[in-house]
Amino acid sequence: QVQLVESGGGLVQAGGSLRLSCAASGRTFSSAVMGWFRQAPGKEREFVAAIMWTVGISYYADSVKGRFTISSDNAKNTVYLQMNRLKPEDTAVYYCAPVKKGGSSWYNPLDEWGQGTLVTVSS
Repeated sequence: QVQLVESGGGLVQAGGSLRLSCAASGRTFSSAVMGWFRQAPGKEREFVAAIMWTVGISYYADSVKGRFTISSDNAKNTVYLQMNRLKPEDTAVYYCAPVKKGGSSWYNPLDEWGQGTLVTVSS
C-alpha cells in the first residue's frame, strides 16, 4: 500500500475556495481509483469525490457536484481536490484514500485512514 498524506485544509469564509492535496509516498498509487472522503463533527464519514487517475475520469457526490473538482498529477503522485463556493456544511476533516464502488456506495476498501486535513468554513 502507498502511504497518503493530506494537506491544504484551513479556515475560509463561505463562498471561498481551498485546494487539498494528497501526496503518495510511492512512485504510483496502489489503486486505480483514488478519492476523497470527509467527516463532519458528529456525522458519519461520507464520500466526496473520486478519480480514476489512469484515464482521468472523475465522480462526485451530489452535495459537491459543480463546486468541487478532483484531479491528479501522476508525475507528482498527487491527487487534488479543488473546492470552490464552499459552504458551512462542507466543514469536515477530509481524507484521501483509495476508492471502490459497491452497490450504491463509494468506500475505502482498506478502511484505513490517515490524519486527514481539516477544512472549516465560516458563515
